[in-house]
Amino acid sequence: MSFNFDQEICREGTQSVKYDARRAVFGGEDVMPLWVADMDFAAPEAVTRALVERAQHPVYGYSLFPDSLYQSMIDWFATRHDWHIERDWILMAPGVVPSIHAAIMAFAKPGEGIIVQSPVYPPFFSSVNKTGRRLIDNPLRLENGRYRMDMEHLEQCAAAGARMLILCSPHNPVGRVWDEQELRAVLAIARRHELMVLSDDIHCDLVFSGKRHLMLANLAQAGDQVVTAVAPSKTFNVPGLGLSALVVPDPEHRKALKQVFETLHMEQANPFSLTAFEAAYRCGGPWLDALLNYLQDNRRFVSEYLHEHIPRISLIEPEGTYLLWLDCRGLGLNDAGLKAFFIKQAGLGLNPGISFGEGGSGFMRLNIGTRRTNLQRAMDQLRLAVETMSSK
Repeated sequence: MSFNFDQEICREGTQSVKYDARRAVFGGEDVMPLWVADMDFAAPEAVTRALVERAQHPVYGYSLFPDSLYQSMIDWFATRHDWHIERDWILMAPGVVPSIHAAIMAFAKPGEGIIVQSPVYPPFFSSVNKTGRRLIDNPLRLENGRYRMDMEHLEQCAAAGARMLILCSPHNPVGRVWDEQELRAVLAIARRHELMVLSDDIHCDLVFSGKRHLMLANLAQAGDQVVTAVAPSKTFNVPGLGLSALVVPDPEHRKALKQVFETLHMEQANPFSLTAFEAAYRCGGPWLDALLNYLQDNRRFVSEYLHEHIPRISLIEPEGTYLLWLDCRGLGLNDAGLKAFFIKQAGLGLNPGISFGEGGSGFMRLNIGTRRTNLQRAMDQLRLAVETMSSK
């Protein structure tokens, strides 16, 4: 079975945030968008077929989550991750970010501390701040080109009375796939301090060869407080359809979350979301395998190009996700200057690292979920911009 990830697909005029918001975000439409974390590839054909078939029924009324939907997810995680979920553990939700927000409301009181590990996905910060909880930063440490958790500091944060840790696994934006030793250390700290761990595993299927993603919940012991957020959205490029799941083994935790879901009216099923969710998990395996090969080649291309042609910018080699973390500190620009340089001189729209927290200062996030020819053009533009800067 072959899949064409080199196919050119025009996304302009489709109400795409990535493409159609360029003028608002970058000041013009001539900027190549390599920012928002969705891919430029067609979703798996099985997903499209299922959506078309559902759309052909002319009534789009209120829907239920069918048993087959839950089973597709159970089968996927058993096969792909050796993680055996029970049906009752699963709570469907309209997205991982709303799920994080709901979990904070369910498990932490206003003013209680929530730990995040910056640089990290910006909604982690806003979900804590907008719910009136106290943000506690446990910054990752960059050592010899690789990020690590600061376990000693994490222990101090937990001991100071934090209620929850939001773990990004795999980590966006730095690309770490946490190993077993690291995850067990997190669980041990959480156990000692009665810390809830909300593990955002939305990128769990996007792991490069030589690495294996471990579900934190798979390592947990009885009594550990672990809630896991997952979704097919990043894996199969269907984030706009808005459906995710929380896996909650503890019945009291489920009860607390259900109460918040009911308060926020988060339990409504969308007929197209549930159709895509099930089709992706049932039929998307071969497509994903091919995608991972393509993304791995994209990663290698960017890494080699930077090393050979733009040594002032270095890549923090990712172990997972389709997001690359570029160390641009060698350009000698402040964060405002760095953002302007990429937009105005290189013609590229990336995510500024500073938006992921203070530890992201001097970095940029690059989305490689696009055709190789786009990456070639992007790297050529970046090289020319850096060379022009250097000659002044």
